[in-house]
Amino acid sequence: MRPNINRRVLLSALTALAILSSPLLTVSALAQTPSASDPLPSWNDGRAKQAILDFVKATTDESSPTFVPLEDRIATFDQDGTTWVSHPLYGQALFALDRLAEMAPKHPEWRNSKPFKSVLDGDHEAMAKFSEKEWFEIVAVTHAGMSSTDFAAIVADWLPKSSNPVFKRPVTDLVYQPMIEVMNYLRANGFRTYIVTGGGQDFVRVYSKQVYGIPPEQVIGSSIVTKYEMVNGKPLLMRDPKLFFNDDFDGKAIGINLFIGKRPQIAFGNSDGDKEMLQWTTEGDGRRLGLLVLHDDAERELAYGPANGLPDTTVGTFSQALMDTANKSGWTVISMKNDWNTIFAGGIKEAE
Repeated sequence: MRPNINRRVLLSALTALAILSSPLLTVSALAQTPSASDPLPSWNDGRAKQAILDFVKATTDESSPTFVPLEDRIATFDQDGTTWVSHPLYGQALFALDRLAEMAPKHPEWRNSKPFKSVLDGDHEAMAKFSEKEWFEIVAVTHAGMSSTDFAAIVADWLPKSSNPVFKRPVTDLVYQPMIEVMNYLRANGFRTYIVTGGGQDFVRVYSKQVYGIPPEQVIGSSIVTKYEMVNGKPLLMRDPKLFFNDDFDGKAIGINLFIGKRPQIAFGNSDGDKEMLQWTTEGDGRRLGLLVLHDDAERELAYGPANGLPDTTVGTFSQALMDTANKSGWTVISMKNDWNTIFAGGIKEAE
């Protein structure tokens, strides 16, 4: 098991070096088009499911006073912990650690140099205490020093071979079926769906179409400075280890405004880093809906909060303060345990 790592420290380092894309992959299959009888079959009947159904009806019925024209139907989804598994580490962090191990034979000096030595020795205690500077060093050597095209190919090669340490499956297998159904349902009703993530914008763009049905241009995430260079007569975008945009916390609202130019009508998140996105969404005029996924199913997935007395975590924290804000703001909290009858397609269960 990889260690529990401070979320702010890790994201600060990871977002400093977001990943450029874009080869197509054969990864998790998308859910089928929602049926008219039940567009959300993986959802149990209850407040959360009904809130989504009522919202879509109210915004797409031309006779409704809260009807939303097609051009304004925008839905945003956080990724880590909202649409796929984020524990024990974010998918992009797993990539960084695996990449470091793969590169190590060509860098024997890392065996005697921290923080690389701690990773290669599997020293989880030391890794859990990594500073922002130490994480940045790891991300810098694993994400930079090459063109965007070359790096995208490395990401594409890694994804099907990746393995979440808890579930022992590739990261792209661990997508939440209920969220795929929601995306399909919204798209069937004229909504454009966007991923808005604190992770690397171009890392997600490698697989967003195959996994979520979301094209690369509808992925908003953290990004790095890139340089345009001519190499051997060919134009390349070279990766520079400098942060261009951090798409987390208030950055999500800023990113939505910057790249979409309109407020979403509906937004999904799961952690403290999504608060500002939901605030920005639900404070708009007309019918709006904000939803948060609560990881309260220790049997089928993982349980963490610390909201509602759940175990504390520094990865994907859903604090009691966020729960209080959700209740005050009228946001819908999705209980993974009670609202979802299926979590993963294919019946994936936690590894022993």
